[in-house]
Amino acid sequence: QVQLVESGGGLVQAGGSLRLSCAASGRTFSLYTMAWFRQAPGKEREFVASITASGISTHYADSVKGRFTISRDNAKNTVYLQMNSVKPEDTAVYYCAATGAGLWPPTYTAMFHSWGQGTQVTVSS
Repeated sequence: QVQLVESGGGLVQAGGSLRLSCAASGRTFSLYTMAWFRQAPGKEREFVASITASGISTHYADSVKGRFTISRDNAKNTVYLQMNSVKPEDTAVYYCAATGAGLWPPTYTAMFHSWGQGTQVTVSS
């Protein structure tokens, strides 16, 4: 398993940008597929984006495609989520997650074995 710590959340106006970071502990980060999920109040946690261990392949939820970009730096044990053109409906707690499973793309919470504590993103209209 790996320990994950998210940062970078905050309050942003609609149409603005925000960059989330997720720092991982351990020497096996480069072996894991990583993902971002989010959970709004009263709603289930939903998939946002994922990236393979090598960083070559990415996958996005339709709701964020073209606005969000997931990336990773294996030398820094960090995965990022660049959020552009944000909307009020993007307001949620954002979580990063890690999986060693080989299925691609992994979009279900049950496929991930390690989770961060989350970072709040609030988009004002």
